[in-house]
Formats: sequence, C-alpha cells, structure tokens
Amino acid sequence: MIRKLSGADHDVVFSFLKQEPSLNLFIIGDIEAFGYEQEFQELWGDFDENGRLRGVLLRFYDSYIPYAPGDLDIEGFAEVMRNTSHPVRLSGKTELVAKFEPLLLLGKKRVTYFCECNEITFPEEQSRYEIKRATIDDVDRILELRRRITEFSVPPSSRDMLVKSLETNTGRVYYIEEDGRMVSSVATTAENTLSAMVVGVCTDPNRRHKGYASEIMKRVIQDYVRIGKTLCLFYDNPNAGRIYKRLGFHDIGMWTMYG
Repeated sequence: MIRKLSGADHDVVFSFLKQEPSLNLFIIGDIEAFGYEQEFQELWGDFDENGRLRGVLLRFYDSYIPYAPGDLDIEGFAEVMRNTSHPVRLSGKTELVAKFEPLLLLGKKRVTYFCECNEITFPEEQSRYEIKRATIDDVDRILELRRRITEFSVPPSSRDMLVKSLETNTGRVYYIEEDGRMVSSVATTAENTLSAMVVGVCTDPNRRHKGYASEIMKRVIQDYVRIGKTLCLFYDNPNAGRIYKRLGFHDIGMWTMYG
C-alpha cells in the first residue's frame, strides 16, 4: 500500500532511511530541513501487507528520489510520478531506478559513481590560497561562474534553490577569487545531521591547473569531518575520481540521474 507520509511517520521513516545514510542523504536532508508539509516537497511510503515500510519516494520541486533496500511497488511509485506533463526528473541507486525505465517518460540518462569521505587522510597544511565561504550576497557571482563552464547546466530554478540552501544551512559554498572575481568554487547541498553532498566543483576555464579546486576540497573535507559528518559526491570522470580518492573518498555504489 502506498500513502502520503506525514510527521507522524517520522521515527519509522528515519529508522528506515538510516539503513544506508549516505545513499539517503538527499531524502534525510530534505526531511530535516523542510518536513512533510511543504508545497514544494512531498513524501510517499510503500508499506507491505504487515504494515512495514519497504520503500520511500521523495518529490523535491520537480525531482523525485525513490529508496528501497529490497522489493517495493514499482508500478505504484511510477503512478505517483506520472502526474506531470514533462519527462520525469528521477535519480537514485542505479539498480533501483532502472526498474522505472519501462514505466516512465524519463529525461537524459547519466550514470555516475557514488563515493563518500569520513576521515582526513592528507597532511593538514595552511592553504596556498585564501578560501572564503560564500553568503547569500554571493549567489549571483556563484551562478555567473557556473555559466562560464560549458559542462554545467544552470536551470532557472538554480537561484532559488541555492538561496534556500544557504538560508536554511542545508548547503555551503566555498570559493577562491582573483582580482575580486570568483574563479573556483565547491558547494555542498542536502546537509543534514549525518552528512552532506559535494556539488558544483568548478573552476573558470582560464584559471585551471592551479590546484584551486583541490585546495577548496581539502578545506571542505576538514570542516565537515571535524564535526563528525560524512561527505558524499558523484563523479563520472575517471580523472576526477582519482583526484577525489587521493583526498580520501572511496566508492560505495552507482547513482543514476534522468533529466
């Protein structure tokens, strides 16, 4: 049986999601930040015949994330996601979301590695560069940097989501600037009591090969690990993967995004 979840389900839901806390950091973070009664966020649960929770589906704006460690009602969750007039923006564990492919109109598919870091493995030395932490006043500068990078997609909702992330302390942005212009940044999102996701690792194409992003990543790892939180990230570029692993990340699975 599938039904909407509410605050009354919280303890059961959290116990369920903590089976794989890193893989569920988006769902955990959004619940902690926004709860169950928001216009932009909804959650559904799939319960077996004995009333035990076996699957969770999150809608955050126009994106969906399902989670289940085993069997669940794939068709039921697909029906929930069909209530849209455009391709579904879906993401999750690769082996789970692949089951939805025959049932939904999905956007472009991207498969990535999912990795995590929960210890500082590099020598802790003073950075060669001044690394700053962004505020809401820096949002437009962050987006302007991302637009200069061809690999980045900056959809219309980016500004609102970044502002909300900074306002609610569910994300951070660290950056380096040259002559007052932002040239490299690393962001986190979905920060919760257990973990956070690294996103938006970028450097101006004309300012690369100076080690900017690696230096910022070290600062991010230090700040989070020191307060007992795990950092997670996606990568699909083997060269990037090698850099992250030198900084202490290790693979824990595969993650697929459609959209």
